[in-house]
Amino acid sequence: MMLKIIASLISIIIVFLGVILIYDARLITKKFFGFGDQNEGASGLKMIGFLIAIIGGLILYFIF
Repeated sequence: MMLKIIASLISIIIVFLGVILIYDARLITKKFFGFGDQNEGASGLKMIGFLIAIIGGLILYFIF
């Protein structure tokens, strides 16, 4: 029971991190990466954030 609660909390945190990565992709790209084409970096971070959010959601779905 306690392991299920801990795993669900971790998966919720993973989903939130993915959503934050999607929402703030352009700001993160400006702050941490210094290359010229920021649109490419922002779209890459958005794709990674989407995949992280999906993985966290699937973990949460299959726990319950």
